[in-house]
Amino acid sequence: MRNKKKLNPLLRIFVFVSALLFIAVVIAIGTFYYIFGITEPEGLSLASWPDRFTDNFSVWMRNDSGKIKVEETGLKRLDEYGLWLQVIDETGQEVFCRNKPENRPERYAASELIAIRTSAYGQGNTVFVNSYEDSGETWSYLIGFPYAVGKTVLYYNGENVGRLSPVFRRGVFFIMCLILLFVIGYGFWLIGHLGRIAKGIGNISIRSYTPLPEKGVFGEIYGELNKMDKEIRHSDQVQQDTDRIRREWIVNITHDLKTPLSPIKGYAELLMGEPAPDGEAVREYGGIILKNANHTEKMMNDLKLTYQLDSGAAPYHPQTVRIVRFLKELVIDIVNDPAFLNRSVEFESKIQELRVCIDKELFRRAVNNLIVNALTHNPPETKVTIHIDAAANKEIWICIADNGAGMSEKEQSEVFQRYYRGTNTKEKPEGSGLGLAIAKQIITLHNGKIDVKSRQGEGTRFTIVLPLESQ
Repeated sequence: MRNKKKLNPLLRIFVFVSALLFIAVVIAIGTFYYIFGITEPEGLSLASWPDRFTDNFSVWMRNDSGKIKVEETGLKRLDEYGLWLQVIDETGQEVFCRNKPENRPERYAASELIAIRTSAYGQGNTVFVNSYEDSGETWSYLIGFPYAVGKTVLYYNGENVGRLSPVFRRGVFFIMCLILLFVIGYGFWLIGHLGRIAKGIGNISIRSYTPLPEKGVFGEIYGELNKMDKEIRHSDQVQQDTDRIRREWIVNITHDLKTPLSPIKGYAELLMGEPAPDGEAVREYGGIILKNANHTEKMMNDLKLTYQLDSGAAPYHPQTVRIVRFLKELVIDIVNDPAFLNRSVEFESKIQELRVCIDKELFRRAVNNLIVNALTHNPPETKVTIHIDAAANKEIWICIADNGAGMSEKEQSEVFQRYYRGTNTKEKPEGSGLGLAIAKQIITLHNGKIDVKSRQGEGTRFTIVLPLESQ
C-alpha cells in the first residue's frame, strides 16, 4: 500500500486550481463583509443597513392632530435593536423620544441637523437623520445606532468615467484573450504529454520502450511506465529462461527415457532369440530389464507427481508424526540401500522428539530427494549430514548438508525450477530433473519454506523450515 494517495496529474491540477479559486472567493467575500458589513441583531448585514432602516422608519410614524405618534411595531424594533429615537419639529424642539441617551439635547438648530447627517461615530453611536411629512407639516427624526458606520459619499467625474469605459472594455477583452491563449497553450502542452504517455504504452507493448525522465507534473506517470517496462522485461526474461530450461529438459528426458528402453528392448530380443539362453542368463537378463523398467517408472511417477502438486490434485493426508524418529528411519533406509554402500551419511538431532503434522509419504519423498541428490551428484567421499533443531518461535529446522562440489550462484537460483538439471549431472545422468522441484512443492504444501546455500568446492546446505503442530 502506498504511503500517500497519488492523484492523476490532470485531477491534481484541477483540484489545485479549484482550491485557489475557492480560497480567492472566500477571501473576497470575507474581505467584503469585513469592510462593508456589520453584525445586527438578525445577523450579518451590509453597513448600509442603518441608513435604509432610518429611511424606512417613517412607515411606523403618523400625524395625530399635529402630534407625532409612533406605532408599537416601530417602538418594538427600536427596543430589540438597541436603538434610540428623537423626533424634532420644524422649530428644532424635541416632540417625541425613545431610549434617548442623557447627553442628547432637546433642541437642535438647522445647522446642527445638517452636521449630524455627515457626522462620524461618536459617544458610542452613529446617528442617522431623516424627515417625515404629513398634512403640510414636517418633522425631522434622529436614530442612534451602536455601530461605527462610515458616511463617506463618493463623487466622480462622469465625463472621465465615460471615457474610461471603452478602455475598461478593451482591458477585459485583452484579459480574456490572455486566458484563451493560456488555455490553448496548456492544451497543447497537455496533448504533448498525453501523446508521450500513449507512445510509451505502445512502445512497451512492442518492447521498444525508452525510459522517460521522472520529473515534472507527469513524473509519477512516467515512473509507473518505467516500472511497468522493467517488470515486463523481467517477466519476458523469466519466460525465456523457463522455455530454454523446458526445451533442454525435454531433450534430456527424451534421452533418459531412451537409455533404459534400449537395454530393455535389447535383452528382450536376446530372450526371444535362438538358441534360447540358459536359466542363469535368463535371470541376468530379467534383472537388467527390471532395473531399467523401474528407472523408467520412477521418471514417469516424477512427471505425474509434479503436475499433481502443481494443480493441487496430489493426495495429501497429513497426520501427526514423531519427526526425529521419522527422519532417523528414513536415513537408515537410505544407508541400507545397496546403491549407497560405503557412503558417509550422519544423522544429528539437538532435540529429543517433537510432533509435526505431515503427509508421511509426500514428506518422505521430499527429504529422500534432497539426500539422494546430495549422494548421487557428489564424489563418493562426500559426507552428508542430516541435522534437526527447533526454534523458539515454534518452528523446526531440518538441514541436509554436504561437503561436496557445491554450486554456482546461477545454479542456486535455478535449482528449484522444474526441468532444471545442474551441470554436475553429466557424470550421473539418472533422474528426471524434477526431484528438487518436487521437494520444494511438497515443503510448500506443508506451509513450510526451503532455501539453499552453496559455494563451489565447499558443499551445499538445504534448510527446511516447518511450523510445529499446535499443542
